[in-house]
Amino acid sequence: MEKIIKMGFVGIGRIGWSMAKSELSKYPDKFTIVAACDLIPDRTAKVAELYPGCKEYSDYAEMLKQEDIEVVYIATRSCDHFDHAMMALKAGKDVVLEKPATVSYDEAVELYKHANHPGQPRLFVHQQRRLEEAFCKMMEVVASGKLGKVYEVNIHQNGFQHRDDWQTIDEFGGGQLLNWGPHMIDQSWQFLGTPTADIRSYLFQETAGGNCEDHLGITLVGNNDRVVNMYISGATALRIGRVYEAFGNRGAAVYENKKLTLRYINPEQEIPEIVANPGTPGASFGSSGTYESKLVIDWVTEEYDVDPEGDKLPTYWALLHETLTEGKPFIISDHDVLTIMRTISTVKAQNKYIMK
Repeated sequence: MEKIIKMGFVGIGRIGWSMAKSELSKYPDKFTIVAACDLIPDRTAKVAELYPGCKEYSDYAEMLKQEDIEVVYIATRSCDHFDHAMMALKAGKDVVLEKPATVSYDEAVELYKHANHPGQPRLFVHQQRRLEEAFCKMMEVVASGKLGKVYEVNIHQNGFQHRDDWQTIDEFGGGQLLNWGPHMIDQSWQFLGTPTADIRSYLFQETAGGNCEDHLGITLVGNNDRVVNMYISGATALRIGRVYEAFGNRGAAVYENKKLTLRYINPEQEIPEIVANPGTPGASFGSSGTYESKLVIDWVTEEYDVDPEGDKLPTYWALLHETLTEGKPFIISDHDVLTIMRTISTVKAQNKYIMK
């Protein structure tokens, strides 16, 4: 029989309740919730109803005194992540922290000083979108060689909202950079495939309330001659949801509306070296009389139906249980999280002014 990890939950809002009801409930043989903390009693009562025996708290410090809690899951407001994670680590509890890990790179560095070293509790950040089926399939395509040398990848996460909750207010760690940003930045670095990059960015506020960005772009220019352009928007009325594009010198791949399409040159077809003619062209353009070369391309087209998230891959919680009980390395490393937070802090430093 597998060991059941006993968890304490703090922050039973939209994400916290989803984790309790829709995520962890899939693994009753791996996890259970023995404590729940929120300022709103109705929220903790829902968790206690779902997990009989779960104790309810309105005081987080009191919850941390409960001895049988092994892991604390934190889904409070972004601005509170650092303090709440530090409290749990100092109480000797392992921590699963919702993204963003913190609101700045410096806070993240400080947090990791108290975790994941010998004799210290463990800290994990909920970067579960590294496991999305659409992303994993696109990574597989980029690495396959079918597209040749992949020189550019584009990622879009778009929607259109007149948003007005706390995630639009800077004081609480709002803005798309800290909301969708950690997920898409994580995927962008995976696509880039190198730890070194020049970062360029811009921020807009267009349709949301508050004082934060709801439309942004980040470009990573790698030292491997690959560029990744990442776009997140709550102010885009077309191309809603997730879009991936990868361009190579032998083909391209596009994922949109749950469909992945590849078009690439047949791997068996050799492309001769293209030699440009500096002479003056005749009445017809180029050696073929058109804008095309004489070479007839043998194109291969592939199409797949791919769920944007899917359930065919191991989930975050299943992998976390293996790490906690068997000591296996976790899929999201400390370095990964620090890279994400360093990128976010760099973008903030580049954009003292949000365009409106």
